Amino acid sequence: MSYVIRTKGLNKEYKRFEKEPGLKGSIKSLFKRKFISKAAVADFDLTVNPGEFVGLIGPNGAGKTTLIKMLTGIIAPTSGEISVLGYYPNKLENAFKKQYAVVMGQKSQLIFDLTASDTFLLFREMYEIPNYVYERNLRMFTELFDARDYLNVQVRTLSLGERMKMELVTALLHDPKILFLDEPTIGLDAPAQRSIRAFLKEVNQRNGTTILLTSHYMEDVRSLCPRSVVVGNGRKVYDGDTDKLFSSYQTRKKVTLQFTNETEFSPPPDCIVVEQSPLKAVLAVPKEKSSFILEQLMRDYSLSDIAIEEEDIGVIVEKIYNAKIGAET
Repeated sequence: MSYVIRTKGLNKEYKRFEKEPGLKGSIKSLFKRKFISKAAVADFDLTVNPGEFVGLIGPNGAGKTTLIKMLTGIIAPTSGEISVLGYYPNKLENAFKKQYAVVMGQKSQLIFDLTASDTFLLFREMYEIPNYVYERNLRMFTELFDARDYLNVQVRTLSLGERMKMELVTALLHDPKILFLDEPTIGLDAPAQRSIRAFLKEVNQRNGTTILLTSHYMEDVRSLCPRSVVVGNGRKVYDGDTDKLFSSYQTRKKVTLQFTNETEFSPPPDCIVVEQSPLKAVLAVPKEKSSFILEQLMRDYSLSDIAIEEEDIGVIVEKIYNAKIGAET
């Protein structure tokens, strides 16, 4: 088997109850209920090979988390084919569950009243990890994270960044072949994000672990994932080289200006005003002109702060989607 993940024509639909407004609608719904179908994932084809580091990106509600839940067996697809390491995930066979790991930035698998070390021991028993594998991995991962100082500290007292590092160590102790990451750097400060990115890159290169990453932070995807899969409205709208994705579709930078005093602001040519008030302006600036425009803004206005960010991922998905529709018509 040359692939670790393969889906073909994968679909996931949810049925939602829809009620007419008011008391009359409530009474009517007691006798006749109206349901509408919502496609969370539609006709999704995906193949991931061993050792790949793939970015799964798209706006909120695009279907990324639903796809990961199907790949890990948490939910079953409505239709289509799905295979992960040769297993049908929703059967939840123990042999399958021991070969993957999931880390979600907004959910924890650590037990807050225990220390991280105690949680590691618990997972060693759950996954029946041989002692030499457990000791080797624990030593390697704690060295990579320089995390010895808080292994024996109660989890609830750890910072968010420290806790996320322990989440990753926990997930990797049993040598999973695939690691699913859903927003692992959400809410973290810049140093913690950099530390986690360096760790994940090392794990992928050193252990050959296949990693599927979803993130709203473009730097996560840009620095870690040679390949990106973009999802919009439950459908795959791009699958290919990450650098090509950014160079082709990320044509603007988001610039936020904080004025020292109330200011009448006139945007430079070719800039799009996203938000404006007497003390603040947010612009979408062409990438190729960004240096020149920033020099002009700093010269012409009294600024208390300036921030430069990558273009919002939702904007990029919209551009790709529109380009795809245009090519088909």
